Amino acid sequence: MKPDGSNSRLISGDFDKNMTIVGWANDNSGVYVNVRERGTANLYFVPLKGSIRQVTQGTHMLSITSTSKDQRAAGILSDPYQPGDVVAVNLKNPGIKKLTSVNDDIFSSVTFGKVEEIWYKSSDNLDIQGWIIKPPGFDPLKKYPLILTIHGGPHAMYGVGFNFRWQYHASEDYVVLFTNPRGSSGYGSAFGNEIKNDYPNKDFEDLMNGVDAVIAKGYIDEKNLFVYGGSGGGVLTSWIVGHTDRFAAASVNYPVINWLSFVGTTDGVSWYRNFQKFPWDDPSEHLRRSPLMYVGNVKTPTLLMTGVKDLRTPISQTEEFYQALKIRKVPTAMIRFNEEFHGTSSKPSNYIRTVLYLHYWFEKYKNNTD
Repeated sequence: MKPDGSNSRLISGDFDKNMTIVGWANDNSGVYVNVRERGTANLYFVPLKGSIRQVTQGTHMLSITSTSKDQRAAGILSDPYQPGDVVAVNLKNPGIKKLTSVNDDIFSSVTFGKVEEIWYKSSDNLDIQGWIIKPPGFDPLKKYPLILTIHGGPHAMYGVGFNFRWQYHASEDYVVLFTNPRGSSGYGSAFGNEIKNDYPNKDFEDLMNGVDAVIAKGYIDEKNLFVYGGSGGGVLTSWIVGHTDRFAAASVNYPVINWLSFVGTTDGVSWYRNFQKFPWDDPSEHLRRSPLMYVGNVKTPTLLMTGVKDLRTPISQTEEFYQALKIRKVPTAMIRFNEEFHGTSSKPSNYIRTVLYLHYWFEKYKNNTD
C-alpha cells in the first residue's frame, strides 16, 4: 500500500500459513516473513511479483529478527535438543550459521530424552500431528507413566523447539505427549476454524486419540496417565477431567472454566464474539461450553495454579473451579502465584516452583503398579 494506506493489494495470494513480517528486501523486491507450520518455523520470501519461496529449510524453530544490506539475516534458532542460539543466514545462498553456543558447557554432560514425531487420525478423519519424548535410557519392554501436555491459545502451535520442562518430565521417567489438536495454528485456516463456536468439544477427541495412539505402542502404563495445560490448555484440561476419569491426576493452570463470568472480566472483551449469541440473548452456548457445568463428573485429583494478577484468565475463574471441587470433595489444591500475571513462570523461581508442584502432585497420585 502507499504510505497513506491507499492502493492496498494482496501479494501473498492463497498462501495459507501463519506468518509475521521481518522486513523489506534491500532492493524492495518483496518482504521476508517468518512462517510457522506443522511444528516448525522457517524464513520465507514474499515477492511483489511472482511466487512465494521458502528461504530456509529444517526441523527447527527459526525466528529471523533482522536483515542487512549485504543479504544476510540474523535471528534465533532452537531445535528439539538445543535451546535458542543466535544464528546468521546467507540470503543469497541460504545456509544457517550458528553464532553462539550458550548452553554447551552444561549440556555436554546431559542425556536428553529422544523426541519422535507422530501423526494419527481423529474424529472427522482429521490428521493430527504430535510428538513423543521418551525418557533417557528408554526401555521398550518397560511400562512408563504418560504426561499429556496441552497448549493454550487456543490458536497456537506446539513446535519442535527445545523445552526444558518436557525434558525434565522425561528425566523423571515419564513419557511426554504434546500435540496440535484442531484449532491449532500452523495447519491452515480450515483446520484453525474447526473450533469456531465449538471450543472445547472435538479437540477433546483429538487429544484422547493421541493418548490412545501412544498407548497402542505398548510401553505406557494405562493406570498412570497424567494431564496438564495452561490458559487454553487449562480450559481443555478442566474439560477433560469433566468428561473422563482415565487420568490419575491433572493440573489445571490459569484456565477459563465459566464463559459467562469470564467474557465480561477478561482484558479481551472481544471474547463475546466467540459465541453465536450474546449470553443475555441466549446463555445456552456459554453454559454448554463451560467446564464448570461438568464438575459433577470430576473424580480426578486436580491441582490449580494461577497468577494472582492475571488479567487474561482472572484468578476468579480458578477460584470458581476450586470451590466447586471442594464442595464435591474431589482432591484438589489451589496455588496462587503472587506477582504473576498470565502464567506462573515469569520469574525463574516461579518457573521452577511450577514444575516441582506439578511433579509433586503427579507423584502423590501415581498408582503403584509394581
